[in-house]
Amino acid sequence: MKTTIFKAEKVTKAFAGHVALDGVSISVPAGSIFGLLGPNGAGKTTLIRIINQITGPDQGQLWFKGERLESGHLEHIGYLPEERGLYKKMKVGEQALYLAQLKGLSKSDALID
Repeated sequence: MKTTIFKAEKVTKAFAGHVALDGVSISVPAGSIFGLLGPNGAGKTTLIRIINQITGPDQGQLWFKGERLESGHLEHIGYLPEERGLYKKMKVGEQALYLAQLKGLSKSDALID
């Protein structure tokens, strides 16, 4: 059984009378790639912003590797925002290298043999 790398428990967020997240709970196993799918207005971006500590939840808790999520954990969390992170003139590998370097990896560490 895989350990859990990230968990959100009963996360709630409202904006000016609109409830964007209503008790959302998710669990992400270690070593997995996880995506959020849903229609416009489902709360995907709100949850991502809460995970990346751009905004805070009104209620609920977030955990990373069994610890309360803190700003120091963000260096271990990857996030590719919609439409804003891809460059049409760059190849996929070049973009991956560029994004890895933005996260602090050296070119040699980011390249896979």
